[in-house]
Amino acid sequence: MLRRTLLVAALALALPASALAADPKWPEVNAALDPYVEKGELAGMITLALHKGRVVHASAVGQRDLATGAPMQMDTIVRAFSMTKPVTAVAMGVLRDEGKWKPDDPIAKFLPELAGLKVFKGMDPDGKPILEAPASPPTVGQIMTHTAGFAYGFEPGYVEDQYRANNPLRAQTSKAAVAAIAALPLSYEPGARWKYSISMDVQGLIIERITGQSLPQFMQARIFGPLKMVDTGFHVPAAKRGRFAALYEWKDGKLQPPAGGSPFLSAYEADPGFASGGGGLVTTASDYARFASMLLNGGTLDGKRILSAQTTKEIMTSHLTPQILNGGFGIGIQRMRPGYEYGYNGVVVTDPVAAKVAMGKGSYLWDGAAGTWFWVDPENQVVFVGLVQRLMGLGFPPLQPVSQEAVKRALGR
Repeated sequence: MLRRTLLVAALALALPASALAADPKWPEVNAALDPYVEKGELAGMITLALHKGRVVHASAVGQRDLATGAPMQMDTIVRAFSMTKPVTAVAMGVLRDEGKWKPDDPIAKFLPELAGLKVFKGMDPDGKPILEAPASPPTVGQIMTHTAGFAYGFEPGYVEDQYRANNPLRAQTSKAAVAAIAALPLSYEPGARWKYSISMDVQGLIIERITGQSLPQFMQARIFGPLKMVDTGFHVPAAKRGRFAALYEWKDGKLQPPAGGSPFLSAYEADPGFASGGGGLVTTASDYARFASMLLNGGTLDGKRILSAQTTKEIMTSHLTPQILNGGFGIGIQRMRPGYEYGYNGVVVTDPVAAKVAMGKGSYLWDGAAGTWFWVDPENQVVFVGLVQRLMGLGFPPLQPVSQEAVKRALGR
């Protein structure tokens, strides 16, 4: 029998009293997702859903650590990885509301070290890279939409090789990260395509330059503190490390700790010298549900306004051109296409039928490298957060579409 923890009472400290339902239901979600834990494809899993502002589903199954047998619980802390990106969008949105930036501002306005970025145009007959000034400089709006020309180093090719050799995400300070980025070429003309990249890390650096604070300081003061996200940050304090889930990868037909040297390994013992706006956070289900609920509510939660309604809408509105939407761009299962588009730091569902997804129009979503996922569905008034700690890759369980279909059934749609 699969061990399950349904801890709505434990959410009382993290979610508003008005959100708590007497009897969490939506068994459709457990029926759809629990088998992946039962079959050993996942060590454990947490799922949390709110409908019309009330908790309607809360479940923790399996183990957070296979070696010790410690159970997965609702307050287990996990690596958010790229689910950091929507949080960084909100941090940028706070400054947008203050008039500190506009989408057409060049990024060099805030990071002058990046004024000399060049675009890779291929190799010359001698095998040397051809680098040219861009037709127009990359803008803040483009780093909000992965269209600025940056890369990550995940793919083959000269620019990707340069990212792997001189990875700015390994920098020990923000100053060193900016210097590393300045030495790397852009992979395409800004605005010409969509490419998953370090753009959200560039956003974090811009936030630091505008505010004079570190990214952890700014997020704590303007997002985590006001939203009472008590377990979210860039490190796991000593007092909370007993709640930190172990990380796994699928290798040789079973779950194993990632091999030494994996870029996803980190002790998270202290705030880093360079905090990644693209993937550095740890969080819990209830914390992230509060964040997502703020987006659903148009920028406010518990009477505290984080963003204006206009800026919240801007984050959750598609900003891609038809040419990019039809270009076959994307990362993992997040493939850009008509109806499944991109706002600021996350996907926006503009047409569920065209996109062939079981979410309402206007849904905003993203995921993380260790299998975490969430969506906000304004049409159906749903917030959903799913947390696992298995690195995504070939053969990863289809948790996102399966959970979306299960929620659709629970809603009676």
